[in-house]
Amino acid sequence: MKKIIAVLFVIFIISACSKNPPITTPPISELPTPGVTTVAVPDVAVSVNQFLNLWNNGDYVGMYGMLAQTSKDATSQEDFVKLYTETAAALSLKQIDTGIVSTLVKPASATVGYQVNFNSNLYGDLSRGMEMILVIENNDWKIQWHEGMILPELTGGNRLASNIQAPSRGDINDRNGNTLVTQTQAVALGIIPNQVSWEYEPALVDTLSGALNIPKNIIREMYKDAGNNYVALGEITQAAYDARATTFDAYGGLVKNPYTARYYNNGGVASQVLGYMSLIPAEEIDQYTRLGYARDAQIGRSGIELWGESYLAGKPAADLYVVKPDGTYDTRLASIDPKAPDTIYLTIDKDFQILVQKALYGFTGAIIVMEVDTGRILAIASSPYFDPNVMLQQNYNFQYAYNDIWNAEDRPLINRALQGQYPLGSVFKLVTAAAALESGLYSPDSRYECTSQYTELAGYIGDDWTFTRGLPPSGNLNLLEGLMRSCNPWFYHLGYALYQDKGPTYLADMARGFGLGELTGIGILAENPGSINNPTSDGAAVQMGIGQGDMLVTPIQVVDFIAAIANGGTLYTPQIIEKITSVNGDSVQSFTPQIRGTLPVSQSTIAALQEGMRLVVEDERGTAHSSFIGMETPIYGKTGTATTSIIDPHSWFAGYTDANNSDKPDIAIVVIAENAGDGSRVASRIFKRVIQDYFIGSPVTLYPWEYDFYLTVTPTLEGEITQEP
Repeated sequence: MKKIIAVLFVIFIISACSKNPPITTPPISELPTPGVTTVAVPDVAVSVNQFLNLWNNGDYVGMYGMLAQTSKDATSQEDFVKLYTETAAALSLKQIDTGIVSTLVKPASATVGYQVNFNSNLYGDLSRGMEMILVIENNDWKIQWHEGMILPELTGGNRLASNIQAPSRGDINDRNGNTLVTQTQAVALGIIPNQVSWEYEPALVDTLSGALNIPKNIIREMYKDAGNNYVALGEITQAAYDARATTFDAYGGLVKNPYTARYYNNGGVASQVLGYMSLIPAEEIDQYTRLGYARDAQIGRSGIELWGESYLAGKPAADLYVVKPDGTYDTRLASIDPKAPDTIYLTIDKDFQILVQKALYGFTGAIIVMEVDTGRILAIASSPYFDPNVMLQQNYNFQYAYNDIWNAEDRPLINRALQGQYPLGSVFKLVTAAAALESGLYSPDSRYECTSQYTELAGYIGDDWTFTRGLPPSGNLNLLEGLMRSCNPWFYHLGYALYQDKGPTYLADMARGFGLGELTGIGILAENPGSINNPTSDGAAVQMGIGQGDMLVTPIQVVDFIAAIANGGTLYTPQIIEKITSVNGDSVQSFTPQIRGTLPVSQSTIAALQEGMRLVVEDERGTAHSSFIGMETPIYGKTGTATTSIIDPHSWFAGYTDANNSDKPDIAIVVIAENAGDGSRVASRIFKRVIQDYFIGSPVTLYPWEYDFYLTVTPTLEGEITQEP
């Protein structure tokens, strides 16, 4: 066997060494390079973060668009949006913070773990870790959604519910602690005239007048010609009703309906300042439920009620529950204790405010009373008034008075003291005089012939008020006497001369420096800016000189610069809130006088303006002299009559006191009575009554149009023909 193997090996070696040609192999042809198609898989984290960002932004429709088709088939967009919206409301959701914590990606699906921190306005922070499954559809990641992706506790059709118990709303008080607004038991009063025993009508009206603090003639005006119809009269506290129950219950025709709600004393003292409350409007329910309000809560809608909402509402007691599909409570997720509301103190004086409001009875307009050295507002009246009590649905009178207030042509909800915009008329002559004195072209001793008409400007004739009244012209006057007599030609002349010599913006700039045509910065209450426009022609400049033409101001702007003249030039930001305290009386926030600027004039100019205003009242030729005869309080003022497109002009009087009484700070007052006639015949008389109300505590002098205080003898206003607008 070994020999056979050896022979074969020798034969193999010999064959390998032979010179026969090699055996060739056919060439192998090259194969084409195979084509490779790469399909990019979207970044799953991008899709997840987009979904979570849409959630935080409240874009639930956008979120729904990212769902897988199977999820859309299972849940409609309407139900999807509703669930997220209701959950956010139950949580009082402020915002969510989210983050991806894990990712597992497969060729056609992905599983992503994410963390959500729910930041609640009521409950603080609530955190949950959840999982999201995504699938590829049309080359994009889509989410396989279910309810547990909002909160794990919602799996299986569970829902969230908040039980909210709001505390009684905080009070609004005057500067002395007298209650203006509170939560209490009240009685809505009304009358059916034909059911009244007329022999007892005088006693009934007398009692109603005392209870409602409404003059008797106004009460009778409210229900005249009503016949068998119910007429809402007003509201009083249950305690006040009980004190008069014997009288009220004895007479037929009086209808009473008790209720418990927010109550505004005296039918709303400074009602436009206090504001009113109402149910949350449907379009704002989501906003307020997220803030922790119940859906049927009432909120401040204007005035202090609106501005002070966060102070007055306090914080409710609340429990957050998981509710099963059958409506039973499953788990309590969170709970908070209530926080008592705060109390807001205003700068106004309740008793004085009521008198100031009465001083304006029968007129449309405004009165503001301000401390000259602080900017504190002691009274602010806007007429016509409205009763904030009837804005509440708990009040029986709501159904009779609410629509009347909203639809009234005289717009009682407008605060004319801050939002009314008017031409200033002759009160603006104070600004024109200041501009003239600061120009260097005029001095207090500069003189001008006050004729019946101004004829310096070709093609323009401007009447003096004496011409309109058929009186002799005022004659040769120095500048301060021009203020005293409110000589139109003098100030037509100044308007034209300043326009020509100092430029088209000079007088307008001075007006803006006095704070006219711009917001005062009161902030807490809504105000309008008015407008002071630069004159663009000689005629416009002449008109501006007397406070007419293209200008609008608000009463709050006027009283502010009058106070500045009184105090030597300091413009204060008007102040309406004195302080805010906790339920225990501890200070939450205090308010102090804030200086917002100074009048752009010298002390000598201020002294000249003061002297001119003194002459208006004290000099026998002064346009307001007859209105203040016998007044012991030193008064400085300026009459104004502002022409409007309506026949009768607006009646203005603006001034201040200089009593130097340590118990009664000196005050600046502005009065405007819309379309009531001359300032010397109407507004100056109202101004005088406010002075009496402030220093004496009650009116002393009847208006020429009264037969008793607050009782009008005739709508025709009578006054001396010698007085100026």
